[in-house]
Amino acid sequence: MRNWFRGSMIAVTAATVLAVVSLSVTRTTGQTQRIARIDGKPNLSGIWQAMNEANWDLEAHQALPSFYPHVPGIHPLEPRPNAVALALGAVAAVPGSIGVVQGDGKIPYQPWALAQREENRLKWLDRDGEVQCFLAGIPRSMYLAHPFQVFQGGNKIEMSFQYSSSGRTINLDKVEPLPDDTYNGFSVGRWEGDTLVTEVTGFNNRTWFDRSGNFHSDGLKVTERFTPLGNINDMFAMRYEATIDDPRVFTRSWQISMPLYRRLEPNAQLLNFRCQEFSEELHFGHLRKQNLVKRYEGRTLIVDITRKIPRTEEELYMKEWINEVPKR
Repeated sequence: MRNWFRGSMIAVTAATVLAVVSLSVTRTTGQTQRIARIDGKPNLSGIWQAMNEANWDLEAHQALPSFYPHVPGIHPLEPRPNAVALALGAVAAVPGSIGVVQGDGKIPYQPWALAQREENRLKWLDRDGEVQCFLAGIPRSMYLAHPFQVFQGGNKIEMSFQYSSSGRTINLDKVEPLPDDTYNGFSVGRWEGDTLVTEVTGFNNRTWFDRSGNFHSDGLKVTERFTPLGNINDMFAMRYEATIDDPRVFTRSWQISMPLYRRLEPNAQLLNFRCQEFSEELHFGHLRKQNLVKRYEGRTLIVDITRKIPRTEEELYMKEWINEVPKR
């Protein structure tokens, strides 16, 4: 335990020193000027965030009254909000988007996979890992509605994501792959001029690309390109491109592209977003003897919460295990 603690403290101290070195700044005329290069390569260190609608749907889409599933309206082009979103009104609405999929703008699904995507949309609330606070995976972590921070130095580039307090390591040196598939995969990077190129493999099949049911298998491979935009000495944006390869699901490889923007607030920082705590009642509320969340009664609506009895093997196991905890 003592050795583990010492090793952890060394790792934390090293990360802190790296952060301080990477993010050293000097003030000039009210703006923040950063170190232009590290070891001859662009300095990507800092806090970044996407500003688009990709997390709702990678493909182009019109504005919607709420996310799936919809209720048919009087006119086929005017769907109504589903029961869960009804009380949220315009807050639950989905903004329209021109999309980020390159080429014809469509994800090239195999026929069976396209049918699966449509089923995913109808069961979005039950299936999307973001709702349940599972890790978002790659590339989705790059365009969630949360900032992420880059620490660059030596032969590693670390990315820390505000969502779910998660992260990833891009290995610029030779490292043995992980022993098992993971949500964020295994990232190996290299520099091509001023562009950081990564190849990410070793995924499980539990993440989606967005809230619209776009999915992949555990055969996914993602090739990313991070290219600085504008003056390298005053870089406030970079181009992010991700090429998706998964022959089990798609008929060919396809690509998304978008800018990522540096957060320029003088006190910009990642804040805690421990969504595990926020989704705890969703996962385990049915195990309470007296449910905490039962009913909402507002000025115009009354919503009663009825929980489904767990049916899957995993849910039944979890219920049995939690019931046994007090006895141990």
